[in-house]
Amino acid sequence: MAVLLVTHTRDNEAVRAVTHALEARGERVYRFDTDLFPTHLQLLLDEAARGRLSGPEGVLELAEISSVWYRRNATAQRLPPDMEPQLRQPSVEESRRLVYGMLAALDVFQLDAVERVRRAGHKPLQLALARDLGLEVPRTLMTNDPEAVRTFSASCPGGVVTKMMSSFAVHDAQGEERVVFTTPLSAEALEDLEGLELCPMTFQERLAKALELRVTVVGDRVMAAAIDSQALPGAREDWRREGVALLDAWRPYALPEPVHTRVLKLMDALGLNYGAFDFIVTPEGRHVFLEVNPSGEFMWLTRYPGLPIAEALADVLSGQGVRR
Repeated sequence: MAVLLVTHTRDNEAVRAVTHALEARGERVYRFDTDLFPTHLQLLLDEAARGRLSGPEGVLELAEISSVWYRRNATAQRLPPDMEPQLRQPSVEESRRLVYGMLAALDVFQLDAVERVRRAGHKPLQLALARDLGLEVPRTLMTNDPEAVRTFSASCPGGVVTKMMSSFAVHDAQGEERVVFTTPLSAEALEDLEGLELCPMTFQERLAKALELRVTVVGDRVMAAAIDSQALPGAREDWRREGVALLDAWRPYALPEPVHTRVLKLMDALGLNYGAFDFIVTPEGRHVFLEVNPSGEFMWLTRYPGLPIAEALADVLSGQGVRR
């Protein structure tokens, strides 16, 4: 039997860390680098969902798979760049459909199934569920209506921040990547919102911060770490702007029991076995839920402050931990 790790060749050392932890538990691991499909890796699947993977990791019969870690997907990214667009698009689509179809047909535990990851990734759903479960959430408006934004902003004494529901970057004239971070909405920007009709955005009340938390949940294990994002001016609105500078400043954090319980209830409601939560802790000690990323990064937390996330993932994938 084998644990299937679904990722791509440019993924970081998180995959290696989980692989080593699985192998220490006596598990065979097969790494499926999806960017190698269909150009450098073959997938065969018949009408009974029998088949095999053949690639740099060797051959894996699908019947040998005992569990799946669905981490990243970059299917068809190595197709020839000069391929005609009218041929490239169907090749990408068919390749993705076969990969997703294979995963859907596998009758094994998956952390987490593609359908669950996609559903759980919807920010409006997360906020509504979190609020219903008793977690505090920021006042939020998601819209393409400029007048609605101005009305919302006027009702937020502490100001408003803007963010996107998806993580992405833009490139400047020199081709340098610029990540889009959470940003305060200035008075000038509030007056110039006409471009909103081309792309909706998320607007939230601006909250004072004492700390920011990253809470990683694997099965029933809740592992929290805190960062003083106010220590550096560039990190005060979004700690990721100074992520490298703050790398060794993360510290373990003990969640209050009510928050701990509600985090697990939200995982249950979303049907997730893995989730990376973001919280703000206000100067008054309120814990405000921002979002949960069903495929969120975690590797830096295994170094600072040393959370055993890779080991927890290996426990669940090998059947030694609690599963949903």
